[in-house]
Amino acid sequence: MKPFTDEDVEIYIQSKVERRHYLVSKAVEEVQKIIQQLTAEISYKAVRFQAISNSGIHNENIKDQPALLAKWSAMLRGKRPFHPSIQVLAPSHFLITVPLRGLTGYREAQVRHWRYYTVNGAKLLSSVRDPEELHQWLEVEQFSKSLQQWHEEDVNIEGDLVPAKVLVVFRELVEKSIVSCNLSSKVAVLESFSSVVRVAVETSESQVEVELVPAVEIPTCWPEKARWPRCLKRWPSQEKVQCIKSLGFDLLARSNYHWQLCFSRAEHILMEGLDEDGGCRMKCFRVMRQMKEDVWCAGNKPVITAYHLQTVLFWTCEKYPRTKDWRCFPEAFLRLVQKLHKCVSQHFLKHYFLKNTNLLKYANTSDLDMVASKLAVFLEKPVFCLD
Repeated sequence: MKPFTDEDVEIYIQSKVERRHYLVSKAVEEVQKIIQQLTAEISYKAVRFQAISNSGIHNENIKDQPALLAKWSAMLRGKRPFHPSIQVLAPSHFLITVPLRGLTGYREAQVRHWRYYTVNGAKLLSSVRDPEELHQWLEVEQFSKSLQQWHEEDVNIEGDLVPAKVLVVFRELVEKSIVSCNLSSKVAVLESFSSVVRVAVETSESQVEVELVPAVEIPTCWPEKARWPRCLKRWPSQEKVQCIKSLGFDLLARSNYHWQLCFSRAEHILMEGLDEDGGCRMKCFRVMRQMKEDVWCAGNKPVITAYHLQTVLFWTCEKYPRTKDWRCFPEAFLRLVQKLHKCVSQHFLKHYFLKNTNLLKYANTSDLDMVASKLAVFLEKPVFCLD
């Protein structure tokens, strides 16, 4: 492989990466402002839902703990703006979590029992399947304090908080709030084959598709199934590990029965300070993301998202923890692309915190093979596309 020159990299960053950063940052700000207005109206109509905020702190459990607030603020002081509710999966495809209110004092369930109901509450003869590792059941009794509204049958079946029912309530609130906020010219609810809530948001540059996801924020508690960090690993530092695990996780309503574990706060802390040793990890990530969007896997609904690339970066940082491994950009970048190529070719990418979860398990294999072939071409002749 003939490596590209430093001049090639700088030209690509200036012409492509920085332009992308400007446009996406602008879109995030505009979308966030609109969704803040929308969720504030939803919160006014229904106490169970909170408006999204800029601070990264929604949950009353966090707000009531000064020490945790101080730690969170210290970790992010002087860093890039943090929009914890927003995941940019692609430049025109965002995921925004909407925090739920009135569920505090979480503890993991100890007793396992079978469920024999549909999402509509009808009885089943055989039990509902168990959740995969990335998902779990959620019982209202797992919280030491809960609003009475979470015990009502519009969201609760036999003591379980059912994501599909929460999403039905939430969708209705979204539709009503768009009208009452006079946002019909900017926001439209999209049809969906599942219970997820998707909206189209008009920005000054383009239309952005946003998945709005109700989320139970669980600070100060780390899930038992997330056995991380693995033994004898030098990255990240023990100090950062302790901070990450103290910030907890979230549970997202994205399926019918089971809640999806989410580690957005942890992942943000991992991305911050990546190159305090003078390395080029973030530079590699930004260039890889741009190449993915330009050449390897373009489109509004790519089979490989920025989240997949971030996971590849985490695994590579763990495997190559030394400063000298990230001094030379061409070597570090090609190593990262090789890791991506391996994962896509094998249709297998482990979740960073849940090692038995394959993030590509349900991806379209033909699309993955197409991406793999493009990555192979690039690795054979590493050239940046400036068109």
